[in-house]
Amino acid sequence: MRTSAFDFALPPDRIALRPASPRDAARLLVVRPGGAPELDDRTVRELPELLRSGDQLVVNDTKVTAASLRGRRIGRGAEPRIEATLIERLDGSRWRALIKGAKKLTPGDVVRFGDEGKVCFLGQLDATVETKREAGEVTLAFAFHGPVLDQAIAERGDMPLPPYIASRRQPDQQDHSDYQTMFARADGAVAAPTAGLHFTDRLIAQLRERGVGLHPVTLHVGPGTFLPVKAEDTNEHRMHAEWGEVSAATAAALNRARGAGGRIVAVGSTALRLLETAADEKGAITPFAGETAIFITPGYRFRAVDLLMTNFHLPRSTLFMLVAAFSGLDVMRRAYAHAIAAGYRFYSYGDACLLFPRPSHD
Repeated sequence: MRTSAFDFALPPDRIALRPASPRDAARLLVVRPGGAPELDDRTVRELPELLRSGDQLVVNDTKVTAASLRGRRIGRGAEPRIEATLIERLDGSRWRALIKGAKKLTPGDVVRFGDEGKVCFLGQLDATVETKREAGEVTLAFAFHGPVLDQAIAERGDMPLPPYIASRRQPDQQDHSDYQTMFARADGAVAAPTAGLHFTDRLIAQLRERGVGLHPVTLHVGPGTFLPVKAEDTNEHRMHAEWGEVSAATAAALNRARGAGGRIVAVGSTALRLLETAADEKGAITPFAGETAIFITPGYRFRAVDLLMTNFHLPRSTLFMLVAAFSGLDVMRRAYAHAIAAGYRFYSYGDACLLFPRPSHD
């Protein structure tokens, strides 16, 4: 399909810079293709009454690393400022990173990451540039190793907020809690699985009282989640691989529940992509651990997921293509137009949708 089919105009004031408080006070647009009404304005705290006993929520328990670091090049001439986002741990002391200002670095350079405005108990955090690739990607070898390095990064790092937020305000201490879901357990993400940001202890208790189950999976969200599709045709786009895991216990529980008539409700596009990767042709979910680069566009046949809770996504993004595949492109264009007109808040800190699938004959 043409990428332009997934474009839309979004007023800048619809981009949320802070989350709703409390989290479950966010708005929830229920989208039922072919239903009456097709679009239903609710709030996240009404989720229990929108689901039924036996339904199973699947949440992503990845944890965002506070991996946005600011520093300066040292050791040769001027000391230009360097901004790094750590995107993948390679071993105990080495990380892949995306560098803003990478043209100022060559292999062998040393970057000293600062502690301005922070209370740091460790010494200076230096890293040597080992390799440099295209698009601002470098390999950094840190002077610290293992848990000590983790502590040094945590002391100095900010949350790696999405570009559409970071371009309008600086990350701050509040983001360390705001940009982390209540399910976060497994370190490794550079972006939050944002549909999970809407949950609270109170909402989980109400869902359990309703008879709704809750199961974790892990998909470490990578930097590719923010990249627009630049190809003119979706067939020419290549997804970045992300590591994920579906445990044997989670797979077995979901298969039992679905066999008994329960619905699988993916909380977020990351959970959906992982479940669809782990599902066989008949929709049975198998244990999985590895990388997935699944790219879902209209025409895809969903096998494992019955409902999807997700935030509002960027135009021309793989995520908007995914929701268009799930509920139908025309339906989602109407849903987004309604959300814009009705003042819904968009993107990572914004409101959410509960999507029902398009009729199978569409």
